[in-house]
Amino acid sequence: MEHNIYDDPEFLAGYTTLSRQVDGLAGAAEWPAMRAMVSDVASQRVADLGCGFGWFSRWAVEQGAGAVVGIDGSISMLNRARAQTKAGDVEYRCVDLNFLDLGPQTLDLVFSSLTLHYVLDLSALFLTIANALVDGGRIVFSVEHPIYSAPSSQNFETSVSGKRIWPLENYLEEGERVTTWFVDGVVKQHRTIATYVNALIRSGLVIDQIDEWGPTADEVAARPELVDDRHRPWFLLVAATRMR
Repeated sequence: MEHNIYDDPEFLAGYTTLSRQVDGLAGAAEWPAMRAMVSDVASQRVADLGCGFGWFSRWAVEQGAGAVVGIDGSISMLNRARAQTKAGDVEYRCVDLNFLDLGPQTLDLVFSSLTLHYVLDLSALFLTIANALVDGGRIVFSVEHPIYSAPSSQNFETSVSGKRIWPLENYLEEGERVTTWFVDGVVKQHRTIATYVNALIRSGLVIDQIDEWGPTADEVAARPELVDDRHRPWFLLVAATRMR
């Protein structure tokens, strides 16, 4: 397995300061929207891909899920997840999602938060997930919105007319993006919305909902520092169902 950036001590030190890691799901601004997509998990078999510190995995247990497996490629993330989880509640596995193997028709729900933009072969992963879902089984996931991930420099700029703008470029140029996020050399994969949607369709999944999530006008009014973020969405949220 290649070195995982989440096992880098400097990166991890910065990452743990994020509100979504300090406060868990309550610190993730998009969680209410994803929670609505997830709906009821009682008695369901759930896989949490890119589970990180295990926030969603533990939530699923609290909601009465029948079985929960948390999968992540970072040993450091999983060590903390295990330390914060009651023994036996969640099965944690250290697996690179580029090489994920799931049993056929073994899951009711696959959840993934801000992880799939690290995966190299998304089509192969969606096929694996579709095969693992039972009839009526669902996938709910979020990724960095492609408008966010496309530019070579992910920073707001000021136009010649003095307006704050998000400099969209290279949108149709899919592939690797190397950014600085706590440390230099963080590698992610940029894809268009069409690529995400078509990969799901080809895998046999039926799209239920898409949300180009960003702060609402009311949220910006309450937190004026978010005003720039009304120019572009933060995340792409998707829910889909396996219909055999």
